[in-house]
Amino acid sequence: MKGILGRKIGMTQVFTKDGKLIPVTVIEVEPNVVTQIKTVEKDGYDAIQLATDSIREGLSNKPEMGHTKKAQTTPKRFLREIRGVNVNDYTLGQVISVDIFEAGEIVDVTGTSKGKGFQGVIKRHNQHIGPKGHGSQYHRGVGSLGTHLPKHVLKGKKMPGQMGNVKRTVQNLEIVSIDTENSVILVKGNVPGAKKSFVMIHTAARKPNEKREAADLVVYEEMAPVVEEVAEEVVEVTEAEPVEDTSTEETTPEETAVEE
Repeated sequence: MKGILGRKIGMTQVFTKDGKLIPVTVIEVEPNVVTQIKTVEKDGYDAIQLATDSIREGLSNKPEMGHTKKAQTTPKRFLREIRGVNVNDYTLGQVISVDIFEAGEIVDVTGTSKGKGFQGVIKRHNQHIGPKGHGSQYHRGVGSLGTHLPKHVLKGKKMPGQMGNVKRTVQNLEIVSIDTENSVILVKGNVPGAKKSFVMIHTAARKPNEKREAADLVVYEEMAPVVEEVAEEVVEVTEAEPVEDTSTEETTPEETAVEE
C-alpha cells in the first residue's frame, strides 16, 4: 500500500502512436512530507501522515506549527493518513515524489465531490417526474410520504437536501503517464472534485498487484528539430545572391525612342 497527495488541475486528452485517444485527468503533485508515523504499539494501528502545499505561518496556529516542526518542514494545508503501509520504509520528514508510482499501475483516487447545493429528489435521487398534463399540478414533488400504514415517514426516506460536497473514491483507475520533471500524474478517466481541489492517490484496494502495459504516447516535441531544419533551409534560400542579367542584346536608339 502506498499513496500520495496532489491537486486536480483539470482534464485533457492524449494520443497513442496507434491513433487511440485517451481522456486523462491532470494531477499536480508537490513534494509530500511524512509528518507523522503511527505504530501499533503507540497508536493501535500502522499508518503514515502525509502533508503538502506549504502555507505561511500566519495562516496556522501554534499546535500546527509544532506538529510540522517535528518533521523539519513548514506548515501545510493538506494532511492525510494512509493506512496499511510498511512504516519501516518511511522516516519522519521524508520527502515523497511522483516517482513512487509507475505508468500502468492501477490506483484509487479519493476526493471531495462538487457541491451542488439544495436539490430535489428528481436530481438528487434520480426519481421519476410526475404527470405533465391533465391538471396534475404536481410535477417534481417528493410523492407519498407515509399516508398509508404505518402513517408516518419511515427512517431513511429519500428526501430533498444537500447534494454533493462529500468524500468519494473512484476505484481501479489506470496511471497513463508520469512526468517527473513537472511533477504531474496523468490518470485515465475522471476523478472526484472540482479544479484545484486536493485528491489522494493510493494503491487500488481491489486490484493492489495489477499492472497494465504502459501506453506508448505521442510526444510532440519530437517534431521540433524537423521544424528548425525547414526554417534553416528557408533562411538559406532568402539569403541567396540575386542572379545577374547575362543577356548581351543591345537596344538601338530607334527602339528606345519608340518605347518612350
